[in-house]
Amino acid sequence: MNDGQTTQSGAPRVLTPQQVMRYSRHIIMPQVGPVGQRKLMAAKVLIIGAGGLGSPIAVYLALAGVGTIGIVDFDVVDLSNLQRQILHQTDDVGRPKVQSAKETLLAYNPEVTVITHETPLTSDNAFAIIDQYDIVVNGADNFATRYLVNDACYLRGKPLVDGSILLFDGQATTYLPGKGCYRCLFPEPPPPGLVPSCAEAGVLGALCGTIGSIQATEVLKLILGVGEPLVGRLLLYDALSMEVRIVKTRRDPRCPLCGDHPTIHDLIDYDAFCGGPPLTTTGARAGH
Repeated sequence: MNDGQTTQSGAPRVLTPQQVMRYSRHIIMPQVGPVGQRKLMAAKVLIIGAGGLGSPIAVYLALAGVGTIGIVDFDVVDLSNLQRQILHQTDDVGRPKVQSAKETLLAYNPEVTVITHETPLTSDNAFAIIDQYDIVVNGADNFATRYLVNDACYLRGKPLVDGSILLFDGQATTYLPGKGCYRCLFPEPPPPGLVPSCAEAGVLGALCGTIGSIQATEVLKLILGVGEPLVGRLLLYDALSMEVRIVKTRRDPRCPLCGDHPTIHDLIDYDAFCGGPPLTTTGARAGH
């Protein structure tokens, strides 16, 4: 990752007067300042899914000035999405979500670069896409994609900021290579049909903003190198009781991916592993 202090040619990177004004509330923060803002502008972040979680994540990263934002999604905007997916508006119904997402983000901040990947994320293309970015944020809503993203990030040494939501409940955590992974918490996916999707059970629209904002905050902290990310900690949020709990987690030495004696050294068949439909119909859609 470029540290943001210099351009590719090696010349000092200077914020323009417009950038100083746009990011002034960051620049006056001692934890950010002009040095931190330049780090944000040099960062490259990939978001899996342009839906309920991906929407607030993408918006806040763009507003913060994260220089390059990649979005993986191959779904189209549906009227039922508009209850929670703030990247899209009524006139976008029927359009590819990556198109709508890019237009929205550039309307918020024309200085950022938005790269769209209008394709399912699969074992065949995951490495090629993820390799282009510094940090990955997961907003997918199916288990096959969640395990795929987890495995690809670990094998490629990429930090992964993970989140999920259902009904009134949400959770978020951050995985750093060598410090645990999704498989340490959930070694096996649940039996097909046991855990309903948001399409089946529903989700409170505002909950997407809460968890998505937490994920965006985690990304910004990682880029800036400040604070304590949710590494080794799982944040659990209950919107009905307005309670937040933190559960400590740890790397499982028996984990088949990141454990002491790993058996997973490449991406696998996640359809077979999760017992669900092919990723070509479920993977990397706009989750939740």
